[in-house]
Amino acid sequence: MDKLFGTDGVRGVANLQLTPDLALRLGRAAATELASEHKRPRVVIARDTRISGPMLQAALAAGIMSAGADVVDAGILPTPAVAFWVKTLGASAGAVISASHNVYSDNGIKFFGSDGFKLSDDQESRIEALVGAESAGNVPGNSGTLNDAADLYVKHALESLEGRSLEGLRIVVDCSNGAAFRTTPMAMEAAGAQVFVINADPDGVNINALCGSQHLSQVVERVRATGAHLGLAHDGDADRVIAVDEQGQVVDGDCLIAALAIELKDAGKLPGNLVVSTVMANLGFRRAMAAAGIALAETPVGDRYVLEKMRESGASIGGEQSGHVIFSDFSTTGDGLITGLRLGGLLASSGRKLSELAAVVEKFPQVLVNVPVADARRAGASQALAAAVEKAQRDMGDRGRILVRPSGTEPLVRVMVEAPDSGTADAVAADLAGLIAAEAG
Repeated sequence: MDKLFGTDGVRGVANLQLTPDLALRLGRAAATELASEHKRPRVVIARDTRISGPMLQAALAAGIMSAGADVVDAGILPTPAVAFWVKTLGASAGAVISASHNVYSDNGIKFFGSDGFKLSDDQESRIEALVGAESAGNVPGNSGTLNDAADLYVKHALESLEGRSLEGLRIVVDCSNGAAFRTTPMAMEAAGAQVFVINADPDGVNINALCGSQHLSQVVERVRATGAHLGLAHDGDADRVIAVDEQGQVVDGDCLIAALAIELKDAGKLPGNLVVSTVMANLGFRRAMAAAGIALAETPVGDRYVLEKMRESGASIGGEQSGHVIFSDFSTTGDGLITGLRLGGLLASSGRKLSELAAVVEKFPQVLVNVPVADARRAGASQALAAAVEKAQRDMGDRGRILVRPSGTEPLVRVMVEAPDSGTADAVAADLAGLIAAEAG
């Protein structure tokens, strides 16, 4: 069987690669693997707003129940809310039906263990091995609905403010017509902010459609029009957030993590003076952390790898440039709402502008090119590509950085180049992307 799991669960075009049959078999396999130690196993399921969500949820739930586990339907919720509810209920596992920032026609399935953490590579491999197995004829499980799931998750997220208020702040929230269309506006208003909400009217096909964390023009325009102190843009499942400062300038995950880590360090709440990020972190972020006396632990791309390193090292904050930020004191996964609340709390308590806080990171020009290929793993392992990368890195020396990797969620090879000037970064990225495209035919 081909490998099913990428860097963030199983993804594909709904009803084509990710079929109801596959969802059913994944549900049965995951319940068999993750719920075996529980006398009365329960699995919490939630989804984002895609039109294919109900179809896949029904199939996934059927598979879980066929393995003898009960299903708890939490409705439409952000991914981090499922992790919260798994721990709160003492459930055996959690499942989220979402393809994050992808277009509506894609969907995905990802799982959490009973501890609320994403699965390890070994756990995913064991689930894959069980996908083709026949049903064992268990007494089927039952299903029920989790009432007030959104309200209680919001109450939990608000605890991350640690008593602070957002009163006096004007905040624009772009919900990307996704899973946070109720929860983030509700939380920001409850915290005292004046909230301007956009893209919170999901219809099944408008999730991530020229909005949210991947398309920031709308939130930038609204921040400038309202004179807001802060803009926040989620992806479809709201486990990430990208910010916009009061001038309408984009503030990515590197800058958010830097500002929030420095706040924790100043408060004596940064264990080991350590922050965790991925190989994609900008050179400017690395230098900013060094200047602040904060050590950096590096991981492969993927928030679950960041979390693994955080658990291993005892770090209290980590994340990715893409806007996944994890506060281990409050969540077991990236949480765009908690990140937004913490950022708002920092602005309110310090009286400083986001542009000032983000300026601690002096970004190196960074170019990211996505090259469509039929087989991302094969294309990314090309010997000719490796030789070209080695030569380009040698030419730039320590004045630049190159990272080429196959995507774990899409049929793409991603080429990232950082350099002291944008012309050099553009030229090196274009050369490498051209080589990949030529080899891929």
